[in-house]
This record gives sequence, C-alpha cells and structure tokens, in this order.
Amino acid sequence: MTMEVDLDHELLNSFKTMNTSDKDVLINEFLRILNCRPSAAEGEFYLEMANWNLQDAVSAYMDIHHPRNMALAMSFVQDITIGEGESVPPGTCFKKTWRIKNSGHETWPTGCTLRFTDGNDLSDAKEVKVGPVAPGQDIDLSVDMRSPPVPGMYQSKWRMCNPFGHYFGDSIWVIICVDVGGVLGVTQQLNSSTFDFHNSSNDSSFTHNNPFEM
Repeated sequence: MTMEVDLDHELLNSFKTMNTSDKDVLINEFLRILNCRPSAAEGEFYLEMANWNLQDAVSAYMDIHHPRNMALAMSFVQDITIGEGESVPPGTCFKKTWRIKNSGHETWPTGCTLRFTDGNDLSDAKEVKVGPVAPGQDIDLSVDMRSPPVPGMYQSKWRMCNPFGHYFGDSIWVIICVDVGGVLGVTQQLNSSTFDFHNSSNDSSFTHNNPFEM
C-alpha cells in the first residue's frame, strides 16, 4: 500500500526559508521542527549525514525513529450527525460529527489531527486536533461547517494524520444535498436552542421570553 505523505505548511515554509549555512542555526531549526525530540548531537549527526540539508535530515530522522507511526490505524464507526446525502438549506451552518475508532494496537500520539484532504471545502477549519487515543477506543469528532449557497450535491473528504504528516486509516466523508427545502441545519439549530432553553428554565432567575420575537 502506498503511504501518502504531506508535510504541513510550517515544515514546508521552514525548508524553503532555510538558506543559511550556519550549522548551529540548522541544528536549532532541526530540533524546533521535531519538537526537541532528538538531542543536539543527534541533530548534528542527521544533518551531517544529509550534507546539511534540513529537509533530508528531518525525513531521515522520521523514517528511522518513527516507523511505528506508519502502523497507526483508524476505522469509521458511524455518522452521528448529517447522514450521507441529507438535505441542508443553502448557506446554513451545521455541525458534522463522526464516530471513529482506534482500530490498531498503538495509542495515537499527541499531535494527530483530522484533516480536510479533498472535495468541497465546507469549513473554515482545515484540521481538528485529536488527543491521545488508546487502542480500541471510540471518539466523536466534530467540525463546524456551512452549506454552499448554490443547490446541488457536495462532498468533503477528511483523513487522520499523524504528527509527521502521514495519513492513516479510513477516509471519512460529509455528503450533503443543498436544497432550498432542506431542514437539517435548521433542525440542529432548533435542537440546540431547545437544549439551552431547558437548561435556562431550571434557573429560577430565567425569564421565559419568546425566542422567536424580534
């Protein structure tokens, strides 16, 4: 199976802007990119091995020290909100929630993210941080989205990514039908308002106003 690699923008910018030949600067940048996981001596070793090419040195370090990250696994469990092809009005905010499982034998380390990778861009957020997740554990991940203004079918693909830019596990999707008659996003908003209303009604100081009054 071919492993997809996507070094994040911060790494790419670091590589592109490092034109210095100062070895101490390169070592410090190497340690910064890898969050000081290696020692300065290791940084110097990998940079020398890569002829002081920062990108090659970082890649060599990750290939040798983090092969277990390649074995991380994720399985899609179910859609919690917004099932496949559900109808949403144009220009409506909604929350997409997936339930996923760590289906492997390794705990997902700190720094894993759920990333938008393909399809229609429905959210300002391009990634969601995911904390450590133990093997066999289910978690729910949510992304705030907005339906496009033009009716039609839209789909957005998301994938889990480890701290070093390697994707793993199932692809997960949000697929919506934007329709002027859609009610799903509105239903979510009303459910949220109802929840807030009932919580507030338990407060003796709450004044029962009509939430639809202008």
